Amino acid sequence: MLSIITIFSVFILSFSTLISPLYIFFSHSFPPMASVFHIEGKIPTNLGVKDGKLSPCPVTPNCVVSENADSTHSILPLSYEGDRNEAYNNFLKILSVVPETKIIEQKEDYIRTEFRSKIMGFVDDGEFYFPSDKNVIEWRSSSRLGESDLGVNRRRLEQIRLAFEDFNQK
Repeated sequence: MLSIITIFSVFILSFSTLISPLYIFFSHSFPPMASVFHIEGKIPTNLGVKDGKLSPCPVTPNCVVSENADSTHSILPLSYEGDRNEAYNNFLKILSVVPETKIIEQKEDYIRTEFRSKIMGFVDDGEFYFPSDKNVIEWRSSSRLGESDLGVNRRRLEQIRLAFEDFNQK
């Protein structure tokens, strides 16, 4: 007589060998299908550059911004040396390899992205402003839904910072 543990183990192994290839197929071939739930939320109305600044963060801790922020929401801007157009193009190259990232809007001094979480499909809005009067990229990343992002927006921007700095050293 088979024990319940043996039957359960066989079921789990069978299920995992079926699901793994499907997950790999869908996540690489059809990125939108990699997210299970697609919990997007509405596109915020305060996106963009207004009076030469990005919007401040809401009171919730799921946002970081490099301009006019309190200590909870503050992140340093991304500095660069040299030509703004070159920095802009290099930055686009970095964004193109950030997983689950879609560039939504591009202007000569502004880029807007949507970052999607892999499993739940949560969307975070990323904004990158290249002011003409200084060699920095002002940036903002904010979750559309919820209260806490467990530091995801800050970590993502810091990873982008490291990639950009590394890219520019070559």
